[in-house]
Amino acid sequence: MIGFRTEFLTATTGTGLMNSSFDAYKPRKEGEIGQRNNGSLISMTQGQAVAYAIFNLQKSGKFFVEHNTDIYEGMVVGIHSRDKDLVVNVMKGKQLTNVRASGTDEAVSLTPAIKLDLEQALEFIDDDELVEVTPNNTRIRKRLLTETERKERVNKLTYKVFVRCKSLSRIHFASTWRFFQECLAIL
Repeated sequence: MIGFRTEFLTATTGTGLMNSSFDAYKPRKEGEIGQRNNGSLISMTQGQAVAYAIFNLQKSGKFFVEHNTDIYEGMVVGIHSRDKDLVVNVMKGKQLTNVRASGTDEAVSLTPAIKLDLEQALEFIDDDELVEVTPNNTRIRKRLLTETERKERVNKLTYKVFVRCKSLSRIHFASTWRFFQECLAIL
């Protein structure tokens, strides 16, 4: 049932009623668990989120954090509108130069942050992410917090191997571990 509740509420526009009861614990069925299509917005430093930075980054995706939320490096702060992860700086404030000469500042209007409960966070995470639960917050973070650790991990998993796939009868460049395994399965 994990993952169905959100789809159900979206399909019924919040008017549907759903009830569930526990039957038993059973082994997980074979097959892959569905993957999400969007990447994550990941914080690049530690500090507090600033409304000005969130406002300027809203075109990149939807956010889980609001103004003055404590964040840390590697914390997932939102959903990227594209399929790749994006490292963002949500602590970048507006530069205050020539304050007296400038006109009035524009009011910053933020779209409300997405608040995830535990079930929604578990449904959202990918293979390289973890859910962090505290008494006051439910956060999502990357398994490897720093960007350099994540890049090193990707480089270790990247293999430059030429594989001749029998079904395709041409040479493919296997750039990721998953593609490499798929090609070996075909052989």
